Amino acid sequence: MRVLDTILRSAMGELKDEPVSNAQLGAFFAGMTIRANSFPEATQWSEGERRAMTIFWPRLVQVLPPEVKFIADPEGTIMGANGLTGPRYVGQGTGEMRLVGALREVLAGGHLGYEEVQCVLKDILPVGSSANFTVVSEALLAAFLIGQRMNRETDRELKAYCLAFNDELGPTPVADVKSLTHYGEPYDGNTRFFRSTLFVAAVRACYDESCLLHGVEWMPPKGGVTEGQMLKFMGANIHLSPTQAKTLLEDENAGFAYLNLQEACPPLHSIIGLREHIKKRPPLATSEKVQQFVRARGRESMVAGFYHEGYEDPLLMLMRRRTVHAGLVVKGEEGALSMTTKERSAHASKGLPVNHCSGFRTPQSINFSETDGVSRESFRVIVNAQELGFESTETPRTDRSVLKNLELGLAALGGQKGAAYDRIVLNAVMHDHLLGCSGAEDINTALDQAREAIDSGKALKRLMSYIKISHKVS
Repeated sequence: MRVLDTILRSAMGELKDEPVSNAQLGAFFAGMTIRANSFPEATQWSEGERRAMTIFWPRLVQVLPPEVKFIADPEGTIMGANGLTGPRYVGQGTGEMRLVGALREVLAGGHLGYEEVQCVLKDILPVGSSANFTVVSEALLAAFLIGQRMNRETDRELKAYCLAFNDELGPTPVADVKSLTHYGEPYDGNTRFFRSTLFVAAVRACYDESCLLHGVEWMPPKGGVTEGQMLKFMGANIHLSPTQAKTLLEDENAGFAYLNLQEACPPLHSIIGLREHIKKRPPLATSEKVQQFVRARGRESMVAGFYHEGYEDPLLMLMRRRTVHAGLVVKGEEGALSMTTKERSAHASKGLPVNHCSGFRTPQSINFSETDGVSRESFRVIVNAQELGFESTETPRTDRSVLKNLELGLAALGGQKGAAYDRIVLNAVMHDHLLGCSGAEDINTALDQAREAIDSGKALKRLMSYIKISHKVS
């Protein structure tokens, strides 16, 4: 009742300081429509929701824009005599017309084909569009994104999101490195615990395991600490092109790089503002973690974090589609990549535990073929840090503080032993070992290698060098 009252007051111009946005309207009514059309009876509209809609809809239909009335009742089957706009609505312009056609299927609880999703995305997020700019109604775009997530994307749909702009942004640069790991941290960052991946990348680069990080400075819904924020705070250039990132990967004093989505894929970066309004994670929150903005002449691997159990296999499917030599998904703390050294409580919640890992790899002795998946071996493991000799420690809290995260990471790279140091070592070693990297078959050897990179000062030196070199690449 309160939500509909707020929407009505906003539509009537009574909330001038904080009106309900078109994206919020699209997301809200898409959710209501899909629940009414396709959800199990127990999760369809409650009696209270039906009563509220009966009271408010006759007034809302007088003031809402036509695209929102379409989203609320696309076929005229939900709102009765007051739902006549939906069946006749076609949208404005070619892109919007295609989107409306796709939305009719999505709002009915249905799914789309690979090419259909790709065509919609390319129509509504054209290459060359400026920041926060789309060529269709934000209400329709928000409804499409949230609707696809509510219907649980099929593999075909996720692949379409993942690969939509592959051929639109020019040839992918190829770095002359023997090994490259693509890191897919959740773009919305960490809000509670230490985020270790930036420091892990500096460590692994010391022994020729090049690392490509990618993300944004800030992303909803969590709006937590990201690699982009940390690098910017330290003075690095965080607006590199993929070609400049390639140069840094090849530089013997760096060996890792960070790419901002703003440069790597402007169409997807342009809708961060819209994603803030819809709050829930769209399909892009999964597919953006499995990107390949730079290729390598040598071996390629991917690592991505996840939280919800249902996205473990889809992430691995996307990695296989990328034809990399090895893929690893990690249920780290906060659904990010950072595994913990903390011993698991006997009273831990149900579901997959933190430090659960699964993936695939191509043994070093086998020649990899992009068309032959037989040579890949699969694995599933729960990493127990105590079995590897680590003391159980509480994970350092950072609570959205970029400075605190940096202080912990830089102190660890400076050789200060403790919880942050152990987590950086653990994560570097497990990535090396589980991805089947050269020299990491034996865990103890891999541990020595990672610790030497830190204790010798090499990892810290690389991070500091990266900051300087990032301003010099052309």
